[in-house]
Amino acid sequence: MKDEIINHLNEPGHLEKMYRSNKLTFKREFGLLYSELKGNPIADFWNERLNYKSDESYKGTGKELLFIIIAALIAGLIAKLPAFLALNEESFYQRNVGFIIFPVLSAYFAWKNKLSTGKIAFIAVTILAGILFINLLPQVKKSDTLILSCIHLLLFLWSILGFAFVAEHRNNDEKRLSYLRYNGDLVVMTTLILIAGGLMTAITIGLFSLIGFNIEKYYFDYVGIFGLAAAPIAGTYLVQTNPQLVGRVSPVIARLFSPLVLVMLIIYLLAIVYSGKSPYTDREFLLIFNALLIGVMAIIFFSIAETAKNTANYAETWVLFLLSIVTIVLNSIALSAILFRISEWGITPNRAAVLGGNVLILINLILVTLKLYRVLSKKSDLNGVGKVIAFYLPVYCVWTIIVTFIFPFIFGYK
Repeated sequence: MKDEIINHLNEPGHLEKMYRSNKLTFKREFGLLYSELKGNPIADFWNERLNYKSDESYKGTGKELLFIIIAALIAGLIAKLPAFLALNEESFYQRNVGFIIFPVLSAYFAWKNKLSTGKIAFIAVTILAGILFINLLPQVKKSDTLILSCIHLLLFLWSILGFAFVAEHRNNDEKRLSYLRYNGDLVVMTTLILIAGGLMTAITIGLFSLIGFNIEKYYFDYVGIFGLAAAPIAGTYLVQTNPQLVGRVSPVIARLFSPLVLVMLIIYLLAIVYSGKSPYTDREFLLIFNALLIGVMAIIFFSIAETAKNTANYAETWVLFLLSIVTIVLNSIALSAILFRISEWGITPNRAAVLGGNVLILINLILVTLKLYRVLSKKSDLNGVGKVIAFYLPVYCVWTIIVTFIFPFIFGYK
């Protein structure tokens, strides 16, 4: 390869073909030759290209690392409040689990993005309002509105975190898509951290048991709970300071899972017909059906956010288009089942929440599918699809506010 590089040094097209055919070997051989070729403009260009280090690959400042460590400790202390204050654990975690992670992450991005005092005050006030509201709701036995408020409060806090993330770019579609990408990357990184933590836990407990110490309870009560609270915070730090760690993994996961999910959904729809299960009469099945719908929609949006950043090929776009169509079919079945149950047994908080959520999701999916069709027709590109998703995110935020803060009053805390 050395001789070939020298012989074709003034043929950029040939060098490019050599590089693409075997990048590692080309880089190694060129590095050995460069001392002889130094001064040649083309050789100097290739030297810079092969040895360029992206500015994205930075370690983060000492202050940032200290902030993360303090944030992780605070999250762990919040998680331990029931033990410190003798609170009812079930009630505390049901109402406050979101406040373990989201406020500290919001504080991190507010600090990192240097938000103005007014915006920091807005974030603090909204989080405080959420804490007071959810903890002052009466403890009514079998209260659907309380459960709905607790679930949608997590989405509300997720929206507040998004506000801190986009900083001064609230109307910037690319920044909103970056927030979706951050969430996908965070899931990947946090999963890896938890797997590593699980292995370390098993080894630690096993080693201590060999010398006669049973530390399981102490370990899980303190180290375990602090580790769980710290995992997404540490994951955020790694994603933000070393985006190359998962920057190449997330698109691969998106490309791998999209076709697999498409095949699974088609088989699942066929299986429903043969199983005899019906979302119209089976409440449990309808709930699982809607959870599946939300999960698939999240995969679609994450995949589009990732492919919009990169160049998607024609086949990937077709997969996303077909996946969107199948998800619309799923959504339509769920929506018709909810309307049937409302017509038969009347409106309830759960039915109203699921109805509103399904209508919003259906509209969003239709808009995304139409945009994907335009991409396949070569009348638009994936950036247009990303803009539709980014534009629609505040709509979900408004709906979470309605369900979290208004539903309890509309339905009398039932």
